[in-house]
Amino acid sequence: MTAMAASGLRARMESLDLVANNIANASTGGYKADREFYSTYVAPEAQTDDVQSAMPLIDRPWVDLSQGTIQPTGNALDVALSGQGFFSVQSSSGALYTRNGNFHLAADGRLVTAEGYGVRDVNGAVVNLQGTGPITIASDGTVTQDGNTIGQLQVVDFPGGAGLTKQGSSYFRVADPTVQPSAAPGIAVEQGKLEASNTGTAESAVRLIGIMRQFEMMQKAVSMGLDMNRQAVEQVAKVGS
Repeated sequence: MTAMAASGLRARMESLDLVANNIANASTGGYKADREFYSTYVAPEAQTDDVQSAMPLIDRPWVDLSQGTIQPTGNALDVALSGQGFFSVQSSSGALYTRNGNFHLAADGRLVTAEGYGVRDVNGAVVNLQGTGPITIASDGTVTQDGNTIGQLQVVDFPGGAGLTKQGSSYFRVADPTVQPSAAPGIAVEQGKLEASNTGTAESAVRLIGIMRQFEMMQKAVSMGLDMNRQAVEQVAKVGS
C-alpha cells in the first residue's frame, strides 16, 4: 500500500506541474493546454495477474489542440485562425509553428512575431511589407498593402498534432523529420483578432483543487502504511520476547 501510494504521489506531482503551467499561460495567446493520460505500471518480475503490483503513473502527457476563444483587438497585424492549423514562422533553428498571430512590423519591414521570428509566406520566405500604407489580410491569408499583393501567409496543418512537440509557451516544432506539414483545408484567417489560450482558468482551478485533495489522501495512505509496518514490527518483537 505504501509503494502504491508513493507512486500515486509522484503521478499527482507531475499532474500539478502540468496544471500549474496551464494556469501560468492562461493569458498567452494561442497557448494549447497540456493534459495527462493515466495508466499503471507493473514490474517485469511481477505476476501478470497481480493487481497489487500495479503502480499508477502518467503514461503520456498530451497537448489539447482545441481552438481557444477568438477575441477582437482592432490591430491590423493581429490575426487568428478559425479552424485547425498553424502559422509558419522562421527561427534561427528552422521552421516553428504557432497559433499566436500577434504579429509586428520590424524596422526592416519584415512581419515578425513578438519573439522576432519572421512570418513565412506560402513559398517559405519571410513576408516583407513596404511603406506605411494600410494592410489588409484576407481570409485565405493573402496580404495586400495599398492595393498591392505582398504575399500569402503560410498556414499548415498536422492532423492530430502528429510529429509536433512544444517549444516555448506558444510554439511547436517538428520532432519527427519524416513528418511533413500539409495544407489546412477549411481554415479562415481573421484579421484584427487573436486566439486566446484554451486552458480554461476555472477548469484549471478546479483541477488544481482536485489534485491537492488527492495528494493529501495519498499522504495519509503513506502514513497509514508506515504506521502499520511499525506496529507489525513491534508485535513481532513482543511475540519473540
